[in-house]
Amino acid sequence: MRIVLQRTSSASVTVNGEVCGKIGKGYLVLLGIGDGDTEEDCRRLADKILNLRIFADENDKINLSLEQVGGELLIVSQFTLYADCRKGNRPNFIQAAKPDKAEKLYEYFAEYCRSKGKHVETGIFGADMKVELVNDGPFTVVLE
Repeated sequence: MRIVLQRTSSASVTVNGEVCGKIGKGYLVLLGIGDGDTEEDCRRLADKILNLRIFADENDKINLSLEQVGGELLIVSQFTLYADCRKGNRPNFIQAAKPDKAEKLYEYFAEYCRSKGKHVETGIFGADMKVELVNDGPFTVVLE
């Protein structure tokens, strides 16, 4: 599982001209599911994200979690995080999970975050999505 996490002051995802997910302060989570990933991997990385302290406190020190700032999550499926560009100029995606497995784990990841009391918005799995964000900082973290 690979995640590109961006701290946002706002983010949205649009499909066919319609906004299907929108948040304010929080995280845009670009989520790539690999062939060998499991529900346990989802829980481990979701817990990591939910407890990650990358928001500034009153002293402008990076010290607060999503919970502490009342942040939201926008989770977008991103199989291209598994692009392998080592050979040639056209990436392959052999290590990415097949769509049926990836969709199941993507939905599981979002539901797990909701079960922890978080406001979660999502894109539409497999759709051509347009993602917009205001990256606060900018602050971007890559997790595996």
